[in-house]
Amino acid sequence: MKRFLPVLAVLFLLACSAQTEKVYTVDELAADDALLTRIIGECRNNPGELGNSPNCRNAEAADGKLRLERMRKSLGG
Repeated sequence: MKRFLPVLAVLFLLACSAQTEKVYTVDELAADDALLTRIIGECRNNPGELGNSPNCRNAEAADGKLRLERMRKSLGG
């Protein structure tokens, strides 16, 4: 009985916790323009709260990667 209440409390807290957002990789974001645009828009709209989140950092990295690729192609490389 001593262990039942703490276990029950932990399960209750886990059930009530907010769902975590899926963290996308840089390659996943670079492959999906719509998703990349949506995440960058959300991050730039609320940089104080979301600016340092994994999805925002990965979206900025994917955006930079795509910009470099487009630059390289435009220069003939």
